[in-house]
Amino acid sequence: MTDTVLDRLLRYVVIDTQSDPASQSQPSTEKQKHLGHVLVAELLALGLTDAHMDEHGNIYATLPANTDKTVPVICFCSHMDTAPDFTGAGVKPNLVTNYQGGDIQLAGDTSRIIRVSEHPDLKQQIGHDIVTTDGTTLLGADDKAGIAEIITAVAFLIANPGIRHGAIRILFTTDEEIGRGADKVDIQKLGAAFAYTMDGGRIGEIDDETFSADGVEIDILGVAQHPGTSKGVMENAIKIAGDIIARLPKDLSPETTDGRQGFIHPTDVTGSMDRANLKFIIRDFDTEGLAGKQALLRSIADQAMTAYPGSSMRFTATEQYRNMKQVLDQHPEIMANLTEAVRRVGLEPVTNAIRGGTDGSRLSFMGLPCPNIYTGGHSYHSPLEWISVQDMEKSVETIVELVKVWEERA
Repeated sequence: MTDTVLDRLLRYVVIDTQSDPASQSQPSTEKQKHLGHVLVAELLALGLTDAHMDEHGNIYATLPANTDKTVPVICFCSHMDTAPDFTGAGVKPNLVTNYQGGDIQLAGDTSRIIRVSEHPDLKQQIGHDIVTTDGTTLLGADDKAGIAEIITAVAFLIANPGIRHGAIRILFTTDEEIGRGADKVDIQKLGAAFAYTMDGGRIGEIDDETFSADGVEIDILGVAQHPGTSKGVMENAIKIAGDIIARLPKDLSPETTDGRQGFIHPTDVTGSMDRANLKFIIRDFDTEGLAGKQALLRSIADQAMTAYPGSSMRFTATEQYRNMKQVLDQHPEIMANLTEAVRRVGLEPVTNAIRGGTDGSRLSFMGLPCPNIYTGGHSYHSPLEWISVQDMEKSVETIVELVKVWEERA
């Protein structure tokens, strides 16, 4: 197979793989397996004879070692699903060849424009070929670019057997966008010592730290009464939910925080006069800060409920993931080899803390330390999503150099 990384990306993004947070199954949508079947066929065609998809939609494959050295088995991981934030059906990718600057107006919805003033990274893309959507869907480069880059790098290694490397495991997951990407991964079957997710953004930026994350659900039972005879009796659950939301500190919301600041963020509210349900996500880089924000939210809810003596509340907190840096700091060689590979492809590595999470967050605490590598994508979860072909090629080069570094230093 002689496909380029662009060929693969264009083939993958037209397959709708949007995940569904309301579903209790895994994968949350069967259509994620449609891409999975395509990927297994391609990996088998490349000669990865153990490539297969399990019942949860996860894909496993192995590129065997071709060196006599004892090299740690490393894994490269990306996710197949796209975010529920915006539709991923009917994707019509557009290629802007030899970009020469200026805003990019999208053909399917001309009101949507990728403006240089809002996307300053475009200034670094002069002469590049840029893939966009038509403005009516996500592109899905998050994370189909990562998949395309991993498979392209594997194809390159197979075509160039003189490049020595240890065994390389490939893992493509489902449902990462709804926080379940690692739930059904079989770490023992994977058999890797370390891993790298290809799920980042701007080239040169590598991520060894994520938020720690909890989810909170508040169920409110109000007091229902006919509105004509409700004086002194009714306690409207919708209004109680609104009271809790109104009390949230404005300086602890996603829209007012950045850098290493955490937040409390309501993500869903449903209700009727007698019952209401609120869902929140809580984020902080430190576990202590996370616990403090959870305690604050509980205090806010408790205070709000004092005005409604006939009503009751159930507060349920769930651990989602933890900051992977706690694990990665115990294995400094993982980042040291990565930064060396980034320099070898002509980039200056910039270490980032992600204001979010990746499969690597969960995998790290499941016993598979796993930082995150750039794919070249921008404006994920948006119809303004775009990616440079040349940046994708740089990501492919980084994978190749990384496996070389691991072999050389073994």
